[in-house]
Amino acid sequence: MEKSLVVGIIGGGIGGVALAESLRQRGISFHLFEQAPMFGEVGAGIQMTPNAVKILNALGLEDEIQKVGFLPEAMVGRSWDSGDELFRTPIKDTFNKIFGAEYYHLHRADLHAILTKRLPESNITFNVKCVDVKLKEDKAVAIFDNGDEFEADLIIGADGIRSVVREALWGKDDPKFTGDMCWRALVPVDQHPLPFVEPAASFWFGPKAHVVTYYVKGGNAVNIVACKETDEWVKESWTEPSSTSELLKAYEGWHSDLIRLFERTDNLQVFKWGLYDRDPMERWSKGHATLLGDAAHPMLPYLSQGAAMAIEDAYVLSEALDHFEGDICLALEAYEGERRSRTRNVQLQSRERGRTYHLESPEEQYKRNQAIQERQKENPNAVGISSEWVYEYDATTCRQRFDPSKTSV
Repeated sequence: MEKSLVVGIIGGGIGGVALAESLRQRGISFHLFEQAPMFGEVGAGIQMTPNAVKILNALGLEDEIQKVGFLPEAMVGRSWDSGDELFRTPIKDTFNKIFGAEYYHLHRADLHAILTKRLPESNITFNVKCVDVKLKEDKAVAIFDNGDEFEADLIIGADGIRSVVREALWGKDDPKFTGDMCWRALVPVDQHPLPFVEPAASFWFGPKAHVVTYYVKGGNAVNIVACKETDEWVKESWTEPSSTSELLKAYEGWHSDLIRLFERTDNLQVFKWGLYDRDPMERWSKGHATLLGDAAHPMLPYLSQGAAMAIEDAYVLSEALDHFEGDICLALEAYEGERRSRTRNVQLQSRERGRTYHLESPEEQYKRNQAIQERQKENPNAVGISSEWVYEYDATTCRQRFDPSKTSV
């Protein structure tokens, strides 16, 4: 039965559509606004760690995720030049038992398609850009570039790191360039596994740079994410063209397995982007409007949690709206109470991983590697990037943590 609450969602990325699907399943009316002419995520891989997969399972999407996802054998850390193994954390047949869900590698477009599959077309408007949000006493109004307005009980900015909703609520605050950049590319696989790409989440650590590779599309392609510190400003866009030669030049001298993989990239399918960051916010919500995902807490990619945090946000927010039966103030208080501390920790720890992955001096690298190996001696299942605390979290139990002294009006 549909509830009387009306929610407006600005942005149709992973977080926005996860929220829409979660609201749909709870009978909460929503309308989603997306500036693109149609749904379509960029051609890149995405790591769905157990904390995110718990939510996808709770939304009834487990079978569909299994069909398009790739279940890696392990998470492996290697030295950039020698290829020496620094750590090996078993994933397949292990993570589900330890963390309560699997760890999948997917293509972003496949995940996006699964999340949008059941959304009614009548609840989505394409080709409109939100330019402002106005707050009323018990409503919020989204204003669009074509002159249209949408009044709702709650407006949610799921519109990315340069969020218009965030700026409307909290003022202009440009994200800062970190000095790091990334390349991404997708390499089709003619035989699986490739002899030089292990069926694992592979982390290659080097001075001022690192590379992550993993299979997607059920093992039919390899996703490359190559991050490097730079003295030059790099555009933020995920679709900034690069080239195979530029990628190879940036990683000259790295292990031959990586070079062989890079040589297989298509010049027209190699892209680069600059990494931008913001400090954690003290508040996300104002009146009958709030933020979700990168609009609230942009994540550097070093813990692979950007999409996962947005999915967690979406589930918790929909649970809060349902639990407090449309009392926006109580729902937003519960939402932020559950999410702000966690996302702050993930933001800050992602920054720290960027530092430890890129250690330059041999002495620092040795100390890091020794610490990792000591952990694995004590516990063979220890995650090499120290992310157990991220994976253990279960957003599907959030109602149990909402303040029991507060009830809906």
